[in-house]
Amino acid sequence: MFEKILVVCVGNICRSPTGERLLQQHLPNKHIESAGIGTEKSGLTGKAADKTANELALLHGIDLSGHQAKQLTPTLCQNYDLILVMEKGHIEAVCKIAPEARGKTMLFGHWMNQTDIPDPYMKSREAFEHAYTLLEKSTLAWMKKIK
Repeated sequence: MFEKILVVCVGNICRSPTGERLLQQHLPNKHIESAGIGTEKSGLTGKAADKTANELALLHGIDLSGHQAKQLTPTLCQNYDLILVMEKGHIEAVCKIAPEARGKTMLFGHWMNQTDIPDPYMKSREAFEHAYTLLEKSTLAWMKKIK
């Protein structure tokens, strides 16, 4: 089934590293990583997770330290069984990078009737808290489906 899961957002410094670590916590026997569709374009390659994202994650017992943002590539897409994206538009972006990945790309919020998990980057702490809550609820829903 799904042994290797890739979590994708735009810059790979807020939502996807948080989603990655949440899934790792709840699905410890799976190989889970994250990447960004616009990491290189944004100049974020190699950057740590966003400060607010990290602080909020730590409050919930999730550690984002050691994370380094990386660009999504066709090779990365090939290496994973399931690719979870944050927004409907990200599905198109993943398919531009790796068209063959369409069949295994789904929304992170799929099981929550929540189509998109909004990007909190450079927004208020409340925006980060909202995104974290959605990521956490979505993780629990995926855990029930994937375990």
